[in-house]
Amino acid sequence: MADHTSDLDELRASLPVDQIAGQLGEDPDDVRRAVDVALPALLGGLRANAEDPGGEASLAEALGQHDASVATPPIDLADVDPQDGERITAHIFGGHQDQVVHQLGSTGAGSSLVQKLLPILAPIVLSYVAKQMGAKGGAAGGGVLGTVLSSILAGAAQGAGGSPRSQPSGGLGGVLGDLLGGLLGGGRKG
Repeated sequence: MADHTSDLDELRASLPVDQIAGQLGEDPDDVRRAVDVALPALLGGLRANAEDPGGEASLAEALGQHDASVATPPIDLADVDPQDGERITAHIFGGHQDQVVHQLGSTGAGSSLVQKLLPILAPIVLSYVAKQMGAKGGAAGGGVLGTVLSSILAGAAQGAGGSPRSQPSGGLGGVLGDLLGGLLGGGRKG
């Protein structure tokens, strides 16, 4: 069971960072920094949605509509639909999207880069979660989805607290926890 860290690391390592950087006209190192904060934020937002029964059903439906092969390495940006990504991101963060982008940008990643990156990462993240659900043999429901997301995020929490080399902001785990807990957790509708 030592693969908690590998879930998030596997997803991060499979991303075509140089291709993303080229498409966005950004430095690959800046994109890596933004990916390090954006991935846990998207996964945390998904988990916050999955904790609500209505949100879990909606998320399960969305997962069913996303091809798990999009997140299968090598990931090709030609398979990623940024317009779909914008809808996914808006659904995950709701009316708090600007605050999330601003907060993530304040970690050193840059708000404008995070804003451009989220719609590219969101379809990949959804496909990755769909792939993990398939690997667990479970339909999304009965808390399985939340368990899968928690498992993936366990690696994010360990990485944020334990490895300053990969997380230059050090306190990222706390920032994301406060942000997502406060914004998303408090705003869920029953």
